Order: sequence, then C-alpha cells, then structure tokens
Amino acid sequence: MRYCSVHWAGCVAYETAWQWQKILAMQRAQDQCLDTLLLLEHPHTYTLGSAGKLEHLLMSEPERIQKGVSVFHVDRGGDITYHGPGQLVGYPILQLETNPKTLRADVVAYIRQLEEVIIESLQYFDIHGVRYPPYTGVWVSYNEVLHKIAAIGVKVNVKRITQHGFALNVHPDMQYFKGIIPCGIDDKPVISMAQILPNPPSMQEVSQVIAKTFGKVFNFEVQYQDSLTIQPTFKL
Repeated sequence: MRYCSVHWAGCVAYETAWQWQKILAMQRAQDQCLDTLLLLEHPHTYTLGSAGKLEHLLMSEPERIQKGVSVFHVDRGGDITYHGPGQLVGYPILQLETNPKTLRADVVAYIRQLEEVIIESLQYFDIHGVRYPPYTGVWVSYNEVLHKIAAIGVKVNVKRITQHGFALNVHPDMQYFKGIIPCGIDDKPVISMAQILPNPPSMQEVSQVIAKTFGKVFNFEVQYQDSLTIQPTFKL
C-alpha cells in the first residue's frame, strides 16, 4: 500500500505555496518525504501558465492594486486562472509511475485522474460533473448551459514529480472571474458549488471529501497531518 500525506494549510499566499511545492518536489525526488497533497486557499490571485496570454487579463493594474489582487507567471501548463478565498486548491506532490511503453510519466492519464477526483467528490454533494474534451477541468450543466466548476493545470518534471494541480470553486466571490478570460475560454462561463446548491457545504467538508476521494482514485492510504512544517534542506 502506498501512503500519501494530506495537509490542510488554510489560506496561504500564492508565492509561499509555490515555494512549498518546489521544496517538497525536491524532497520527494530524493525520497525525503511521502507523496503529498496540499489543500489550501489563496488570497485573490491571477496566475498565467505556459500558455497564458496577457490579453486574457482584463482587470487593469490600478483596479488590481485597489482590490489587492496579485499576478504571477508560473511554470504550469494552461492559460490564466483565478484563485481566491472560497476556492479549494489542491497541490499534489507525487512521483508518478513510468509508462512501460514510453518510459515516461503519463501526464494525460494523471490529469484524467485529477478530473476523476473532482467528479467523484462532486457526486457526493449531488452535483453531476463531467469532462469536456478537448479542454481539461470539470464542468457542470446548469440551466442547460455548460459551466466550468474546476480548473486543472500541472507540471511534471524529469523526475516524474508533479506540481500545481486543481482549483474547485466552492463558494468564492465569482466577480473576480470577470477580471480575466478564465483558461482563455471566452464562450463558457464559470460556476461554484454555492451557486448550484441551496445549502452549500463548508470548505472543511469539501476538503475532507476531496482527500478521501483522492486516496481512492490514486490508490493511496491517506495520512492526515494536523500541521505543515516545510524546512528547506538546500538552496533553491
């Protein structure tokens, strides 16, 4: 049985969480830590991945300053997305298995597994999530219109270690999505669990369901940790 350490970290500045990922990825590559799932929220943040286009950032700099919104260009795949309070963010730091045919990690299969974690977790709350090829992420039909409820953007390094991950809209302030073209998709709206359910669940309840489902989908024995201490043992 494989083990995965799950940490609920609360609301964490994006830059801090990104640093944590880098440290944990290096430690995982050297077998200094278990496979790990970080669950947290961020302050208001826009991030642009490797396919990010600045024209998809619609909110002006003065407005971003006034609203306290940070912007980061990051090393995940995908375009621009929003993170903020009320959104559950998951950062798995895993060492993926080698595909025997390619001798590399199967990144597409990994992304499909992350989608499955969210789809099965949403089912627990009676929300029917689906995939919508060729886009990544999880979608729901609401008032007969397809909406995106969870975004996915990952990085897998040469050691087959994963970084970045998924963002599920539980009950964020959806107005902040109007400051971008989410994931560069201008013809599909975004939605949250709170907009669908008459009595939306708490962040704690959703994070617990996500962690349990993550263990099921990835065949992990999940070990919950009450605290998170990350000490760099090397210079980044």
